[in-house]
Amino acid sequence: MLRRRALLQALPLLGLPAVAWAAADPAAFVREVGDQLVGIINSPGSFADKRARLRAIVDRTVDVEGIARFCLGRYWHLATPDQQREYVAIFHDVLVNSITGHLGEYKGVHYTLGRVTPHDDNTVWVTTTIYRPNNPPADVQWVIASQGGGFKIEDLVVEGTSLRITQRSDYTSYLQHHDNNVGDLIAAMRRLLAQQSEQQG
Repeated sequence: MLRRRALLQALPLLGLPAVAWAAADPAAFVREVGDQLVGIINSPGSFADKRARLRAIVDRTVDVEGIARFCLGRYWHLATPDQQREYVAIFHDVLVNSITGHLGEYKGVHYTLGRVTPHDDNTVWVTTTIYRPNNPPADVQWVIASQGGGFKIEDLVVEGTSLRITQRSDYTSYLQHHDNNVGDLIAAMRRLLAQQSEQQG
């Protein structure tokens, strides 16, 4: 359950009003991030080097704490401050490992940029189509928010499935079967992190 995808999934926002989007360019932001990701995936560098470069992109373009809080949902307020800090730190590492663990599957990937659709006062959806060798094309919507004078990725919607909502559903289900104990969830995430680290060497 906790193994399900935990990628670029979510952030609460400090957004610009809708009229401000005209003066900004979320599509250019997605293109820049996408080009950087594709460049790393298709580069000949070592796994450790690629992981470090991908982590830097995640740290720069994603509000990891916002993702973590969204995925924990109402249980965030049931956690102690120490549990909140520990959970966010582990979530960050699990997120990065979940991305880097699939690098080999995306070798040769490229993408095309599609339409930009205002979603609400704070976000726009930027459509891309992902092409991988020997795989059918996949439509991915990047949910982009304005935050701190720049852009952040709030969610990815892959073939109609929101990654952050999927992850929150997983965590909620786990907690409901473990007496709503956030400490148990953190322990399970630590075990997952150890397994990921062992598999990735």
